[in-house]
Amino acid sequence: MIGITRDIIDAGAMIEAAKRPGMGALVTFCGVVRDDGGIERMELEVYEEVAVRELGLIRDETMREYPIESVNIVHRVGSLQVGETILLIIVGAGHRKEAFAACEYIIDRIKQTVPIWKKEIGREGDRWVPGEYGEAE
Repeated sequence: MIGITRDIIDAGAMIEAAKRPGMGALVTFCGVVRDDGGIERMELEVYEEVAVRELGLIRDETMREYPIESVNIVHRVGSLQVGETILLIIVGAGHRKEAFAACEYIIDRIKQTVPIWKKEIGREGDRWVPGEYGEAE
């Protein structure tokens, strides 16, 4: 599964659906909204058509470059509260090392190429998060 959603991400259901008999490893990355000094919530905006296409390209290139069996990526957008899941990546492989390496690659590529912007809403004001989609950290 590759997708953008405005709904709560059910990590448990997605992990169960990703399991295959030949996989010895399912590596998951679950990115969540954190209270980074007064954050109340986060607003995520997306250019959805391009984002879905880019997520698919990332999946395809990861499958070519790493000896893995599957990649699932779902990214949430909209208004999220502290503690809610923003991003879930599940990489299935025969062995853990390949799955961990592929998962890290996917996270880095998402930040580089997927048009999703994050705005932190806090008690002391709002700010766009630097280091996302084409911005310098």
